[in-house]
Amino acid sequence: MNCEKKSRREFLESVALGIAGAGAIPSLPKSEARAAAGEMTYRTLGRSGEKVSMLGLGGYHIGVPPGEQESTRIIRAAIDSGINFLDNCWDYHDGDSEVRMGKALRDGYRKKVFLMTKTDGQVKDAWNKQLEDSLRRLQTDMIDLVQFHEVIRMSDPDRIFGPNGAFEAAQAAKKAGKIRYIGFTGHKDPDIHLKMVNTGLAHGFTFDTVQMPLNIMDAHYHSFAKKVVPVAVKHGIGVLGMKPLGGGIILESQTVTPVECLHYAMNLPTSTVITGIDSIEILKQALEAVRTFQPMTSGQVVALLERTAKAAADGEFELFKTDTRFDATARYPEWLG
Repeated sequence: MNCEKKSRREFLESVALGIAGAGAIPSLPKSEARAAAGEMTYRTLGRSGEKVSMLGLGGYHIGVPPGEQESTRIIRAAIDSGINFLDNCWDYHDGDSEVRMGKALRDGYRKKVFLMTKTDGQVKDAWNKQLEDSLRRLQTDMIDLVQFHEVIRMSDPDRIFGPNGAFEAAQAAKKAGKIRYIGFTGHKDPDIHLKMVNTGLAHGFTFDTVQMPLNIMDAHYHSFAKKVVPVAVKHGIGVLGMKPLGGGIILESQTVTPVECLHYAMNLPTSTVITGIDSIEILKQALEAVRTFQPMTSGQVVALLERTAKAAADGEFELFKTDTRFDATARYPEWLG
């Protein structure tokens, strides 16, 4: 009987590989599975040892509600529900997302969270100015994690780590106690992510985190999950999943539900899955995904891959990989410095 079960499992895994293409889809370590029913689950952020909520609050959508009061209500409700990982960026809504988050983190909320933001600057002066802007807007003298944002060109790693590059500025800011950890983000091509990791290693530096699109469509097309996640795990780099619903575009394929999308991303070796939340209703939906999450079997993964294979084949529902509309620094190259 045990042999039969093993054969069945191996068969399902081979089917998953056949559907998703070459390379394995990594899965969540059992030690990071989930907390007791009804509670938030906390996972380890790479080799840092920090414990972060498996669900992260996306910063862009915090700037969407028409008023600051609603943004504050969403942020504080999320924190009160156990979410402690907060995402943001210097350029979201011309800085208004950071302003709103800074106001929401008053009254003792700042000490309850692991605060992350992102900077576009790739040279020292631009990076330092953006960091100071973020510190002021977020109303804090220290940001837990700052990430180089939109590493989407093959030339970006060389510029960031080059003479007068932003990496030197980030190291100095960390030494000064303004930031605690350093990471990077990107959404275009897994090979660019690998170059960024390897460029860091060549300079004697291992990133603390790496943020990338991790969703059910990614498994089929230019997959970050298959190419980047195993490398990050190998080096103890915390994996931050983003775009689990692709900004809602994945749902237009009518192949998966929002909760299925979140469950798939949570089933990868992610430290946290960052999702956009612009209403209390969407917050409740995301928390329901946390409450109901169980590590997925090979059969469940195969079923999702089968259901989404055709829709995902050419990147139609991952426009951030195939189109320039998500490339903010392409529209505003001056942000790079």
